[in-house]
Amino acid sequence: MLAEFFKAPPGALFAVSFVCLGLFFALKKSRPILLGALLMLAGWINLILHTAIISPNDLRDLIGNQTEIASVRGTLTQTPQIKISEDEKGNETEHSLAQVRVTGIRSGDDRGPASGKIVLSTPGLLASNFFAGQHVEVAGVIARPAAPLAEGLFDNRSYLQTRGIYYELKAESANDWQLRAPILSRPPLTDRFLNWSQHTLALGLPEDETLRLLWAMTLGWRTAFTGDVGDPFLRAGTMHLFAIDGLRIALVAGILVTLLRVLRVSRAWCGAIAIPMIWFYTAATGWEPSAVRASVMMTIVLGGWALKRPGDLLNSLAAAAFPILLWNPRQLFEASFQLSFFVMLTIGLLLPKLNDFSDRLLQYDPLLPPELISPWHQALMWLSRNLARYFSLSLAAWIGSIPLSALYFHLFSPISPLANLIAVPLGTLALMANLGALICGTWLSYLTELFNNAAWFLMVAMMDVSEWFTKIPGAYFYVRAPSWFWIGVYYGVVIVALSGWLKTTRRKILAMAASVLIVAVYLAQWEIARAQTDLTVLPLNGGHAVFVQGAGGKNDWLIDCGNEDAVNFTLKPFLRAQGVNRIPRLVLTEGDAKNCGGTSLLDQLFGVGELWTSPVRFRSAAYNKAVEAFEKSPSRHSLFNDNSTNGCWRVLWPPATNDFSRADDNALVLLGNFSGTRILLLSDLSQEGQSALLATTNDLHADIVIAGLPTQGEPLDDSLIDAIGPRVMVIADSEFPAMRRASRKLTERLEQKNIPTLYTRESGAVKIVIHSAGWRLEAMDGESYSQP
Repeated sequence: MLAEFFKAPPGALFAVSFVCLGLFFALKKSRPILLGALLMLAGWINLILHTAIISPNDLRDLIGNQTEIASVRGTLTQTPQIKISEDEKGNETEHSLAQVRVTGIRSGDDRGPASGKIVLSTPGLLASNFFAGQHVEVAGVIARPAAPLAEGLFDNRSYLQTRGIYYELKAESANDWQLRAPILSRPPLTDRFLNWSQHTLALGLPEDETLRLLWAMTLGWRTAFTGDVGDPFLRAGTMHLFAIDGLRIALVAGILVTLLRVLRVSRAWCGAIAIPMIWFYTAATGWEPSAVRASVMMTIVLGGWALKRPGDLLNSLAAAAFPILLWNPRQLFEASFQLSFFVMLTIGLLLPKLNDFSDRLLQYDPLLPPELISPWHQALMWLSRNLARYFSLSLAAWIGSIPLSALYFHLFSPISPLANLIAVPLGTLALMANLGALICGTWLSYLTELFNNAAWFLMVAMMDVSEWFTKIPGAYFYVRAPSWFWIGVYYGVVIVALSGWLKTTRRKILAMAASVLIVAVYLAQWEIARAQTDLTVLPLNGGHAVFVQGAGGKNDWLIDCGNEDAVNFTLKPFLRAQGVNRIPRLVLTEGDAKNCGGTSLLDQLFGVGELWTSPVRFRSAAYNKAVEAFEKSPSRHSLFNDNSTNGCWRVLWPPATNDFSRADDNALVLLGNFSGTRILLLSDLSQEGQSALLATTNDLHADIVIAGLPTQGEPLDDSLIDAIGPRVMVIADSEFPAMRRASRKLTERLEQKNIPTLYTRESGAVKIVIHSAGWRLEAMDGESYSQP
């Protein structure tokens, strides 16, 4: 953690380490303290050496932040994977994703050595002779991975950096790939096993979504999750069944050990056989970091069991973490590592207490002789105890995952313990059936098909169970990501409360004082947030949306929503990341499909309380379809009248009747007043509309003005800017399509005004935080302005 936040020179850290080492041997009484310091310095140096630029041919030195057309040479570190995506019509498109350890790069006429790992993306499928270990040369556009468009969206750049990857190369087609000597003739054994396994598990089954999910659960085949396939599992908290993590490795190990014990194999030989098979399974599923972590953990636990050593879950957990972080310290910052270890830590601390409680609750009457207890009563008590222990395990795992699920998935799922109570046994049985099919193989095809059909049925049942649980009211909620401070407080409270630390009176007093301080900090933050309004300008494939989130959701507005693709791929994850479960008010400013085409889909996904529009009727089919759907219930559709006020917004344009015929001439213009900060939304108002607006009102002053690009002409003509007098201007444009990109003529004209201007195609989303003391504007590219 020190290395992540303090980038000290490796040489200085080594010098301090050797000083501590010398003192360690010289000062006997201080050795425990010095040993702790040495361990801390070792971890600091380890991550610095993994992330620092050491090679003179490092790609970060050769390319920097530039975008280049280049050809790279290197070795495939893993076999290319297929990513399937769906468009709004349900048509599937395929991309190939691969990782290459680069040894050379050519840009133009310059060729030279290079070092580093990159990720490659190519439309379509690659030939079967591209596999792990193959030497390749690939041409394309190389650049740093794109930063997230808006706050809360998936940060692919940071995700790849935790894996030591700083660049992405996009090839135009599979023709840009070439093999280079030495050319390997056969793929690795693990690849051949994986292909054989997929073929075996498909015997007797249609190649449908269910089969893909079975491949994902058994073989780690990540291509299965296209579109919204994974949403029910995420919401029900059962998505972990598809990760090659601790649960999967534990299930595989448990099945193997049980089978071997049935065959009367000794404990020592069980460990000697099961541990290599677990590591082969990890290799076959692609050496995923989560699988490696789980295999290390299971090797320690299973090895101790085989050697008849007493088990200690917390000690085994620490013993697994130490070599993993020594081998790759970046894993500390991966979501899967944090979830695995914090969930296991909570289970280790909480589960014994829950089991003791359930055992006391379900014990027999101590005064009743055993021979007087009926067999059915004994069976019922046995079943109840096991169900209680199983539920306790599910509950402990859920408690351990709550803050990290909110951080990475923006979800809080109270239904998760109950859903897992049914889904995990179904998943376990499906996994057992798949392992049975793999054991039978193609030489006992009739048994293989029987196992496959059983697994298919169980997977369908698991899908239905997850879907059903998510339909229970209150089953899940989307929430804003908590800060690391509050995540630390949560796990600190869990550890202190469950570890037995609160045994003395002095410690209890300290805990109470800390609790009072935590409550005071929370109330102070709540009071600040209560008086704060956040306004975000979100670019959407040629259109844009403005999301206003007031304190407590009382003044929440979504102004425009983009087309269906924009709703599906940008607006939906953005709103969920803001903790939005329902949209109280949606405003459509004009009839262009790029701003309103996704209204129906948005209503299906979130539920829109009220639709607000201007009284002007547009010819747009998408706009009229959206309005007609809301007019079926009159209370759901309301009109903004010229010069009317609703909440913080005042309508400036258009009047109910005018002679303008184009949609951009009649775009809705809103002036917001938030604690004295005035924000003007011009939508895509055309030059004719701007002139008419100037003629009808003389109260246009605003601190910030936000404008889109009209179909014809330019936004914000000089006379309008003079009338507004803004401190900052935001132009909501997009890189694609090209017609929605601010022209050079426009940028040069606005530059002459000497007013800070942000273009969302370059800056990404723009967030404005407004409170009684002023406002602060922050763009995703780091540019910021503020005004007290």
